[in-house]
Amino acid sequence: MLHQKSKKILIYFFLFLVIGTLNNRNLSNIDLPKINNISIKGLDEKNEIELINNLNFLRIHNLFFLDKIEVNEIISSNNLVEKYSIFKKYPSSLEINIYKAKFFAYVKRDGNNFFLGSNGKLIKTLDMDQNIPTIFGNFNINEFFDLKENIDQKNLKYTDIKNLYFFKSGRWDIETHSGLLIKLPKDQLKESLKLIDDIIRNKNFREKKEIDLRQLNQVIING
Repeated sequence: MLHQKSKKILIYFFLFLVIGTLNNRNLSNIDLPKINNISIKGLDEKNEIELINNLNFLRIHNLFFLDKIEVNEIISSNNLVEKYSIFKKYPSSLEINIYKAKFFAYVKRDGNNFFLGSNGKLIKTLDMDQNIPTIFGNFNINEFFDLKENIDQKNLKYTDIKNLYFFKSGRWDIETHSGLLIKLPKDQLKESLKLIDDIIRNKNFREKKEIDLRQLNQVIING
């Protein structure tokens, strides 16, 4: 990092010396190298081409005066992107490394299917073959991530979940691939999931089909 900063300082200093020694007439004739190569890694071919096309306007510019804010906005507008890094290769190449969002669930909105990404964005899709849960109900993204974080801290595996149901009251139901339905309360989510862990580990309850924790201090188990 320190080496890169020193390199940039030297480049800017060199430009300052060159430009500072020219009169106004010569200054207008300066032809700094334009960006002639934009490479993107981390996306599929379709999205890579689309993003490159959106960034093609940069080819009339040069790396020294690149508008980072505008570039950041264009990259971030792609819902597949969770994070990214940009590298300038002087004098005329731009390299962008994309880290794609992970797909956590399917969501249906307005008749369309979406992935819910780890970046909190909905990504329109026709692919319904991923082994991830489907979420039903008009849920808040933050409420989902709160649920998933608590599940990940327990023995209940997220990959075992087939469906998630969110209710207007603000609570969740969990349906597993094995057919177990877990009815969670609105509050005390962490404590409830810990109790679910204890029940699941108990071999006497492994064949049960429903665990209802909606009532405070009450557990109803149906077979």
